[in-house]
Amino acid sequence: MVLPVNAKVGAAPNFTFNLEEARAFFVLQDAESAASRFVKLKSELREMRAMLNWSPACGRHARFLNSHSAQARLRAESILELAKQVGLPSLREYVVANHVVLYAHSDSEVILLALKHQRQLAYSAVQ
Repeated sequence: MVLPVNAKVGAAPNFTFNLEEARAFFVLQDAESAASRFVKLKSELREMRAMLNWSPACGRHARFLNSHSAQARLRAESILELAKQVGLPSLREYVVANHVVLYAHSDSEVILLALKHQRQLAYSAVQ
């Protein structure tokens, strides 16, 4: 039997910024239900965090890395820079309800890099 990894899970400032953008969008979309929807998103993110703590590679391969168009590659550059800054070798995505979380990981560490709604074309990166 293999024991869980218990990787350390943290968040980059960009992820925190994206989370705040999601909260602001919830308010803009429907102020009455925004608070409860944000609480639900944070609960789902806590569940994701527990899963990543146990299995850092459980997310899917980052799909945006497979893009071949020049425009898609340009959009990806800022996100790839985030991964370089944290110095972790692998990028993956984890689907949380209607959102997708991009994270970098090794066997013992996970850094949440960005959050986007599934309908958004690209992750946003604060420079």
